[in-house]
Amino acid sequence: MLDQLIDSPNFGFETLLLLPVLVAMEAVLSADNAIALAALTQGMHDERLQKRALNIGLVLAYVLRAILILTATWVIRYWQFELAGALYLLWLVFQYFTSDEDEDGIHQHHAPRFTSLWQAIPMLAITDLAFSLDSVTTAIAVSEETWLILLGATIGIVTLRFMAGLFIHWLNEFTYLEDAGYVTVALVGLRLLARVIYPALVPPEWVMVTAIAIIFAWGFSKRIELATGVKTETVTELVEDPEESTSLKQEEPVEAKK
Repeated sequence: MLDQLIDSPNFGFETLLLLPVLVAMEAVLSADNAIALAALTQGMHDERLQKRALNIGLVLAYVLRAILILTATWVIRYWQFELAGALYLLWLVFQYFTSDEDEDGIHQHHAPRFTSLWQAIPMLAITDLAFSLDSVTTAIAVSEETWLILLGATIGIVTLRFMAGLFIHWLNEFTYLEDAGYVTVALVGLRLLARVIYPALVPPEWVMVTAIAIIFAWGFSKRIELATGVKTETVTELVEDPEESTSLKQEEPVEAKK
């Protein structure tokens, strides 16, 4: 089939048309994946380890994604794969929204916690694989050329790394962004589950993209308020500084004599 495409007079034109479509589709469908991976890395408090886990995890994820693409025509025959992916994503959402109360009695949502780098890496790779069950099926519907899908996945994984890096930064700036990320994970999990149980319930891609865009708009709607009071602390330090207090007291009589 690849030989036929290469010999085709429209080879260059068709490739130029399909490749941007696949890349754009990978970028759009990777947005929820990126925020999920970024949220998972929050389980490691060391920023340096977060970047290492993301880099190594995505290399492993790329290998698993390539294997999935090469075996996609076989994988899609078995609904058990999609069911496993759906249950895994919904388990992540359940873990996150199962609140724990802190010392003040406030409910706290949290991603899984990792005590080492090698605990985070497999979970990042498996999470990407679960998302890929949805995106790869869509890619196959666009083109049957395996090499073209692999090229789109390669560009997609690079885009995913870039986007995940941005989301790691944004998660510390926006109040609702992590919650929004896990809501989109729930949507993807429910979509996979619907595909297994009753395919007619699966919403079209434009509905998913629109829903994710609305959820992301909510996620970016409020910034985390930084602690203020720098001026107050400065004034307090000056008043409580014994040397400053002494100098002020010594200057008062001079002003009185004048």
